[in-house]
Amino acid sequence: MRRHPLLWKLALLQVSFCLLLTWIIWIWGLSAERRTYFLSAQERDYLGDYAQQAESLWQAQGTPGLERFTQQLAAKENTWVSVLGPNLESLSNTPLTPQIYRQLTFMRQLHWPMSRRLQDALPYVSIPFPNHPDQGQLVIQLPERMLPSGLTPWTHVLSHGVMPTLLAALLGLLLYRHLVLPLNRLRDRADALRADDLDSEVPLPLIKRRDELGELAQAFEHMASRLRSSLNQQRLLLRTLSHELRTPLARLRIAHDSLLPPDQLRQRLDREIDDMQRLLEDTLNLAWMDTERPQLRSEPVLVLSVWEALCEDACFESGWAPERLPCLLGTDCYVHVHLDSLAQALENLLRNAIRYSPAHGKVTLSGWREGDAWHLCLKDEGSGVAAEDLPDLFVPYQRLKGSIGEGFGLGLAIAQRAIELQQGRLWATNSPTGLCMHLLLPAEKCLES
Repeated sequence: MRRHPLLWKLALLQVSFCLLLTWIIWIWGLSAERRTYFLSAQERDYLGDYAQQAESLWQAQGTPGLERFTQQLAAKENTWVSVLGPNLESLSNTPLTPQIYRQLTFMRQLHWPMSRRLQDALPYVSIPFPNHPDQGQLVIQLPERMLPSGLTPWTHVLSHGVMPTLLAALLGLLLYRHLVLPLNRLRDRADALRADDLDSEVPLPLIKRRDELGELAQAFEHMASRLRSSLNQQRLLLRTLSHELRTPLARLRIAHDSLLPPDQLRQRLDREIDDMQRLLEDTLNLAWMDTERPQLRSEPVLVLSVWEALCEDACFESGWAPERLPCLLGTDCYVHVHLDSLAQALENLLRNAIRYSPAHGKVTLSGWREGDAWHLCLKDEGSGVAAEDLPDLFVPYQRLKGSIGEGFGLGLAIAQRAIELQQGRLWATNSPTGLCMHLLLPAEKCLES
């Protein structure tokens, strides 16, 4: 089951955006309410001083003192004022009408929000006596100048329009940077490939991501690498064929126009035709493995039996004694590979080792287990290869200085491709006695001892 990290990233981003939007609106709303619907601390203290004065006058002068105080305060603030007892009875001489009693039903405390209950009705505020709140309270209809302004239309526009829009723009910017911008870079690289610009090998930064876009970038880079490799292979193929075929064709023309006896002419023609045929077959085989990447059917293969069959043919062709081709592997060395491909690779390696071995030299095949694979080592007793030239051994059509024979530099390249198609590896190192070819092949699990 595939994971979907990008889906979870987007879900987390959206949830975070919604939570942030809710939190900001909530905090903004509370702040706006406190600024626009509640009395300030100075105003609460200001009205609280009136209640302190009313309590002092009630205790010192009684009803006459409260009557004078309420009249003066009402005139000063241009509003309605009264002092009530515990049962909402008037402590002054000012009577309470039924309409006033209805208004007192909706009295508010100083710390409550203030707004007009009706369009023209200012709120009535109850302020208990500071020292003896159970004895009475000052009730005042809030003066017009103290009424909070409330939320204006512009405040609503800012809190419910501008802020969500800015947050949505921020979310869009994050999505653009996280999704669209990397895709634009990927599109630019695709446009470069469409324009046959295959020289850029700088990997996309997107390849480091651990989500679907990172997987897409990896697949794209793999495709681009395959295209570069295929194009380079085609260029090399055309360049090499155009060069290698001209020489035998020229010799064929010379032989055809010469006055050689028929037997010698036939031998020359056969030799040149065989060289061209071998070059074309090896080139087509290498191109087939590079471009088609065939899925070869694997089976359990006993390496010892393959080596013995190859040694028999090699001894017949080279005149070597079988004792010069020892195999140190036992009957437990089974690998899971395609038989013909493994035989072809080992044959190319063996022929190459024999070609560069000294007189009376040996070519030895040994190996050991490494986890789920067999590590084989085909070692000769030749002079080896310069360390800087080791990577060039497997480059197609590359013949190193001092090469023996008239080959085309395809044998080792074909062997490496054949091993890689079977999930294996082939590389070369120098040993104290000569060159060592290393093969790492998958072991056959069902035959493990």
